[in-house]
Amino acid sequence: MLQRLIKIINNLADPQPEDTLLPQEDYKLAAAALLVHATLVDGNADNSEKLKLRQLLRDHFDLSEQDVGAFIKLAEQEEQNAVDLYGFTRRLTRQLDPEGRLEIVEMLWEIAFSDGVLHEYETHLIWRVAELMHVSTRDRIRLRQLVEARHTKT
Repeated sequence: MLQRLIKIINNLADPQPEDTLLPQEDYKLAAAALLVHATLVDGNADNSEKLKLRQLLRDHFDLSEQDVGAFIKLAEQEEQNAVDLYGFTRRLTRQLDPEGRLEIVEMLWEIAFSDGVLHEYETHLIWRVAELMHVSTRDRIRLRQLVEARHTKT
């Protein structure tokens, strides 16, 4: 316990530079944790949401099926240990350009629409994440309409 306190104090005295970019895997894990959170936020982690999560991670981050499973386990741990959304969105905002942040919001909409029921908690989550990542209301709504149109065609 004492060692942990010493480490915290040392980190406060010698903080990391704010403009240092985080490793690429760090932003991927933050994105995956937000997507995991989106599958859970309505209280029902539907099988279609889990399948969509696997597909999005595999396709977006070019992961093998085996790597996706391990990555989801890490993301679930990150999500469970999180106290808020800010830690994830801060990593994403620092690491991604505006187009990359739009992709994250679009993936969140994909999760939300994947079970055929858009829950108000999902909508609120995406609104909050978009705000924290400085994605405009206009872009958030445009992405919602785009994803919704894809899901109503199927």
